[in-house]
Amino acid sequence: MDPTGQKYFTIIDYVIFALLLVASMAIGLYYAFTGGRQRTTQEFMYADRSMKCLPLSLSLMATFQSAVAIIGTPAEVYANGTQYWFIGCSYILGLLIPAHIFIPLFYRLHLTSVYQYLELRFCKAVRICGTVTFIFQMVIYMGVGIYTPALALNAVTGFHLWGAVLATGLVCTLYTALGGLKAVVWTDVFQTVVMFTGQLAVIIVGVHQAGGLSDAWVKVRDGGRISGIDLNPDPTVRHTFWTLGVGGVFLMLSLYGVNQAQVQRYLSSRTEKEAVMSCYMVFPCLQVALMLSCLMGLVMYACYGNNSPLEQQYITSKDQMVLYFVMDMLQNFPGLPGLFVACLFSASLSTISSAFNSLATVTMVDLIKPHYSMTEARATLLSKMLALSYGIICVAMAYLVHLMNSSVLQAALSIFGMVGGPLLGLFCLGIFFPCANSIGAVIGLAAGLVMSFWVGIGGFLSRMPSSVQVLPLNSTNTVPAASGNITGPAVIDAASRPVGLNGLYSLSYMWYSALNSSTVVLIGLVISFMTGPTKGADVASGTVYPVMRTAQSLLHKLVKPSACCTSPPEHTQIDGHKEMNGNIKEDAGTEEETETFLTSNAVSPVEHETSV
Repeated sequence: MDPTGQKYFTIIDYVIFALLLVASMAIGLYYAFTGGRQRTTQEFMYADRSMKCLPLSLSLMATFQSAVAIIGTPAEVYANGTQYWFIGCSYILGLLIPAHIFIPLFYRLHLTSVYQYLELRFCKAVRICGTVTFIFQMVIYMGVGIYTPALALNAVTGFHLWGAVLATGLVCTLYTALGGLKAVVWTDVFQTVVMFTGQLAVIIVGVHQAGGLSDAWVKVRDGGRISGIDLNPDPTVRHTFWTLGVGGVFLMLSLYGVNQAQVQRYLSSRTEKEAVMSCYMVFPCLQVALMLSCLMGLVMYACYGNNSPLEQQYITSKDQMVLYFVMDMLQNFPGLPGLFVACLFSASLSTISSAFNSLATVTMVDLIKPHYSMTEARATLLSKMLALSYGIICVAMAYLVHLMNSSVLQAALSIFGMVGGPLLGLFCLGIFFPCANSIGAVIGLAAGLVMSFWVGIGGFLSRMPSSVQVLPLNSTNTVPAASGNITGPAVIDAASRPVGLNGLYSLSYMWYSALNSSTVVLIGLVISFMTGPTKGADVASGTVYPVMRTAQSLLHKLVKPSACCTSPPEHTQIDGHKEMNGNIKEDAGTEEETETFLTSNAVSPVEHETSV
């Protein structure tokens, strides 16, 4: 194991790398020239609503768990220990809530864009505000998605950084624009398998290089990388159980509950049941991805210890550590470095292509179609051109990421907390509070965005003079320090804890989504009551979740378990479609209507608008 010198690909590595990229392109071309050949917007954007739950679950996971997780999570665990692993606790509520609240509500309204819900619940102005906010969020995030694999290629092969950025953008833009959602989903499936295979290969070889499983365990244990549960309630501490397990729930809800890229996959399912099942199946997929990424970080520490390649100045960024480790450990195994780097590159493509597809969809459905009538063929062509245009825009955003003084993991999660949090709050305001009105929704969203950028940018600027240090200890009073030594601890007491604006700017990035979504809800409710709350009769049918009646039903079942075995009286049957603002409509409905929220033969509130 020679830690010095630049590592390069062999011919076999390049061949494997090229084959995997060609395979990703081939999947996109296959769906471009088979089936309906992407001639309709229904096929291009929603795969004819014919997808099954297994490929959808893998695609849902791959969308936001690709290059960021592969590069960022192992580097985080190597430096700070396994505390980050507790984010897996947030996956429980972060997926159960979308499965039982968001997915049924959106699916039964027969939406094409998730932001159509905002118009049904509030007004067109709120819908446009939500759409523009989402576009802004995803364009910025795509800068991270494109820059990450390019940085990896530059670190391990010497390939020109911006040449790699252009290559990444070109490959994913082409197969997304040609193959539509079917191509995106099935390339996600292929890339997920490759990603898991590459990570597992690195872990096995790394454990062997560290002297075996028992020796590796002793090294990481003695090095303090096995973290216990940190119950420190201080929200300024970067990673604790509360920031990860509780703050992470809000982050997960913004990703898997109301994000168009994910909702678009739910809506492409054949049935609502399969959409819900795909959300359930994401849970084990995410846990496996998190486990492999964390194990890679531990294996890295078992091999290097405190002699970090970054500290030895063999690399210039913490986010290059994983790829340096791969090239260092696998240099005697021709083909494996190419396999891992290709899995990183292709996994990043899954994230970027999902964003391109969802951006094209919301732009077409929310901003263009309501104002211009066009034929089906022209609408499909325009959708493909939009996907191509967003590819070009997102490549340019990679330069902004290049200027950020932060890890790719923290940068990605911060972006979703800063922009995804207000969007989550906007949807929660409409779904759970029937009294909220349009004025409250717009002002609440604006307040949430102001709060998010105030705290996020303020925190970023406050850290600019020095690099953020990640620490090896899992002490309850351990925080990032402003030192370049990646292994040096920093301990503070209560007297030196940041206060005032500094305390707000020091808020852990994992709390961004919770803070911003709560701001939207609180401000939105206050403004709604000041300007006149919405009356129950004015709320569109099927747009509000019956919180109180559902809670009463659950309490009734808990108090009287025997009631679960018998049919309740007709007047206690609960159907979210029939209850708006506490008022239950008299029509009991059929079993089919109860299952689908809206009757199968009823015209969806958005059916007329979304037809081309």
